[in-house]
Amino acid sequence: SEFMPEIFEGDLMYMPSTLPGLSIGKAQELLQQTDRLIKTVPEVERVFGKIGRADTATDPAPLTMIETIIQLKPRQDWREGISLADIIAQLDASVQFPGLTNAWLMPIKTRIDMLSTGIKTPIGIKVAGPDLKMIEQIGREIEKTLAQLPDTRGAFSDRVVAGRYIEIAPDRLEAARLGINIKDINLMVSAAVGGINISETVEGLERYPINVRFPREQRDDIKKLSALPIVTPAGAQVPLSQVARVKVVDGPPLIKTENARLNGWTFIDYTGNDIDDYVSAGQQLISEQIKLPPGYSITWAGQYENIQRAEEKIEQLAPMLAIIIFGLLYMIFRRITEAVTVMLSIPFALVGGYWFVLLLGYNLSVAVAVGLIALAGIATEFGV
Repeated sequence: SEFMPEIFEGDLMYMPSTLPGLSIGKAQELLQQTDRLIKTVPEVERVFGKIGRADTATDPAPLTMIETIIQLKPRQDWREGISLADIIAQLDASVQFPGLTNAWLMPIKTRIDMLSTGIKTPIGIKVAGPDLKMIEQIGREIEKTLAQLPDTRGAFSDRVVAGRYIEIAPDRLEAARLGINIKDINLMVSAAVGGINISETVEGLERYPINVRFPREQRDDIKKLSALPIVTPAGAQVPLSQVARVKVVDGPPLIKTENARLNGWTFIDYTGNDIDDYVSAGQQLISEQIKLPPGYSITWAGQYENIQRAEEKIEQLAPMLAIIIFGLLYMIFRRITEAVTVMLSIPFALVGGYWFVLLLGYNLSVAVAVGLIALAGIATEFGV
């Protein structure tokens, strides 16, 4: 089963997830390394990767998400006997980095899935509850549990409290000894690290603030931040570390909510063909190995959501379809026996349709269901 048949779009998208706290320098290095490794596969024509968000409000991607478009050569230029699945398997074997969870997807389909469900991989799990730390713990357990399934290519759970923040907490007693108030410390830190707008430049209809702050090389390290000079009322200069504690603390890099509840997402990329079978196996494994605390819930998302909605609608449409066809037949023949006789052609037609789908190697999807509904109408027409 699947929601819609997967169409080969001609290109691939590599969209892995990294752990939070990734520095810009390391992100650039990681992007270049993955691009080089992807380019080593002979069927790859061109690679273009992006990490972080673009300068647009429609792409709020974090620095932990890589988006790489892989342009493949035409099929006639591929090695003999190689398929798309073989190329993806070779790419997955080539690009292996600690802390990087791979996902090989179709570009257009992935964008539509992200817009409709928020999940970039075919299947996802949403953990909802009141506490972010517990949500992350449950997500990590789900990640380890699903790795036991043979069809799991990759599983990555959001590290919802694994962001890195620099915390500067003033030491009020030491500041008071030196005659420095908290306002002066906060002003110094905000001016040195965040900067202060001192003016504005006007260029035609555009206005840009002029911001002054310390050079990057004086504020890109905790030791350097701790050494920032604070001027006392007596005119002496003391380092920031003397009047404040500078340390790195963990915190949420991004807070997601759904239905007014905090959320943590797990992204799952799998190698099988049947989503229903995979989800059933995953649900059984999670129910056996993970015990949810009170107030927490697990919801399967992604294409599985769409499949469930489609199945529910088809279950409602199928009886209505049979009733409408029977009603039209009765209006034509004015006798129940003739109407029932014609209706008997529908099961035989559907049996042939299922055999045909099996011979072609298609999966059951919304497209196949719509085709079978149309087949029922045609079978009725031939029966008449």
